[in-house]
Amino acid sequence: MGLHFTWLFGFGALGNITSCLVCLAPLPTFYQICKKKTSQGFQSIPYVIALFSAMIWLFYAIFSENAMLLITINSFTFFMETGYISVYLFYATKKDKILTFKLLLLLNIFGFGLICALTLFLTRGKRRVQVLGWICMIFALCVFAAPLGIVRKVIKTKSVEFMPFSLSFFLTLSAVMWFFYGYLKKDKFVAIPNILGFIFGICQMVLYLIYRSPGKNEVGGAKNSRIVRTISLRHKHCDAEAE
Repeated sequence: MGLHFTWLFGFGALGNITSCLVCLAPLPTFYQICKKKTSQGFQSIPYVIALFSAMIWLFYAIFSENAMLLITINSFTFFMETGYISVYLFYATKKDKILTFKLLLLLNIFGFGLICALTLFLTRGKRRVQVLGWICMIFALCVFAAPLGIVRKVIKTKSVEFMPFSLSFFLTLSAVMWFFYGYLKKDKFVAIPNILGFIFGICQMVLYLIYRSPGKNEVGGAKNSRIVRTISLRHKHCDAEAE
C-alpha cells in the first residue's frame, strides 16, 4: 500500500511539473505582445479553452476523492490562463476583444454555469463524480484531438514552424505521467484521455523529425550550393564572352 501511494504521488507530482512547463510555454509570446503593445494577430481561443478545461477539472477534483494533485495543477493553470487572457484583452484590437468576450461568455460563464447547475441539482454523491468525470473526459479528448489541424498543416506545408518540438515533447511527457497517475488511482477519467494525448504527441514528434531531419537539410543545402555554383559559372562565362 505504501509503495502504491509512493508511485501514485510520484507520477502525480511529475504530472504537475510537466503540466506547469506546458502552461508556461506561452510566456515568450506574451512577452513579445507586451513589448510590442499589440496582440500581433494571435488568437485567444487556445487560452479560453485551456481556462475552461482547468475550471471543469477543478470542479471534478473538488468532489473526487484524494485529488489534491489535480487541484494544484488546475489551480495553477486557472491563474496562468486568466493572466494570459487579461494581457491579451489589454493589447488586442477591438474586434479581437469582442470575440474573446463572446467566447468567455459562451464557454466559461454560460457553459460552466450550466454544468455546475445540472450536476449540483440533478446528481449527488458518486453519481455526480461520474457525470463530471465523463464531461471532463469528453472535453479532454476533444482538446487532445485539436492539434490534428496543426498536423495536417505540417504535412501540407512540410514545415514545422507552428509545431515546436519542445511543446510536443512536454505534452507527451505530461500525458504519460497523468496516464499512470489515473491508472494507479483507478480513475479512468484521467487515464483514458491521456492515452490519446500520448499517441498524438508521439505523432507530432515523429512529424517534426521527418520534416526537420538533418539529412533533408543537408540535401537541401547541397542542392542550393550546386545552384549557386552554376549561377557563378554562368556569370564567369558571360564575363569572358564580354571581354
